[in-house]
Amino acid sequence: MAKYARTSVAAGVTLLVSATVVFGQAARDGSDLSQSTSERELGERRAKEIRALVDNLLRDSDRLSTEFMADASLNSVNLQFNLGAFQGGEEQGQEKIEPAAEDPIDNGNNGDTGATDLARATQNPLSDLISLPFQNNINFNVGALNHAQNVLNIQPVIPFGLNDDWNLITRTIVPVIYQPALFPGDDDNFGIGDIQFTGFLSPKKPVGGWILGAGPVFQFPTATDSSLGARKWTIGLSVVGLRIDGPWVYGALVQNVWSVAGSGASDVNAMLIQPFINYNMDDGWYLTSVPIITADWEADSDNRWLVPVGGGIGKIMRFGNQPVNVSLQAYYNVVTPDFGPDWTLRVCP
Repeated sequence: MAKYARTSVAAGVTLLVSATVVFGQAARDGSDLSQSTSERELGERRAKEIRALVDNLLRDSDRLSTEFMADASLNSVNLQFNLGAFQGGEEQGQEKIEPAAEDPIDNGNNGDTGATDLARATQNPLSDLISLPFQNNINFNVGALNHAQNVLNIQPVIPFGLNDDWNLITRTIVPVIYQPALFPGDDDNFGIGDIQFTGFLSPKKPVGGWILGAGPVFQFPTATDSSLGARKWTIGLSVVGLRIDGPWVYGALVQNVWSVAGSGASDVNAMLIQPFINYNMDDGWYLTSVPIITADWEADSDNRWLVPVGGGIGKIMRFGNQPVNVSLQAYYNVVTPDFGPDWTLRVCP
């Protein structure tokens, strides 16, 4: 995801995945900035580079997923405060999750088994569980001015039972973006980015111990400002696989999207890889790491990859009978494109 300037859902989500940003005018005329002709030309070239980078970031921030934290349920982006509302369903490969678990389930812990089982369900992106995660990502030191960018991903997840053997898990990512000025003379922007929809077809029973899903990804040019989206219609494929072993939930989501139409100046060809690992403890507490790795195949090799390293902690809590999943994560980007963020905080509801 070399073209950092756009954030996408990926979402965004990116889980990535996938969150996306594009800039407004970044270079002013010579009288406004008191630049020489050569300085203006340099500023314009840099502004174009930043726009391209921002366009890609918005495209991939997801997402999904990077919708996925285990974006779902995979967590995606960076100061993460997940405030998700969940309704009971059946976690694939697991027993039915009830609002309050009365029968103990062997999960490797001795605390609140109901909260622990629910935590495992929310960490499973293919769980038969209705949820409404809110994932807030704060990206630090973005652009030439080193400002903070904020991307709030609203990610409703709705499962459908197709028959006795198959589920369709739908995830929609709606990014709400604050894009700061990235270059002297640039304006900040706030609004809705490009919306992404993914439909995972998933067998209800694990295959060889693995819970699997795959399906199409569609991204729509819904941005309220040209600086907040790629202005492209895109389509792609997303696949996910995970295992649940006692207190451990681990796996990965991979997707790639390509532009097929639209008025945007830059084509879209972007990949998102979202490995995730969660360790569940007593009373609904868990440790988690859900980095969102992105690659922009349209960018040059020096600006192609964003590779974060980090993790955080979360807990399943209850407000009355309503379970709420809250987590806080931090990621440092060991590889980042020009003008990309140095690190990210993710708050996930």
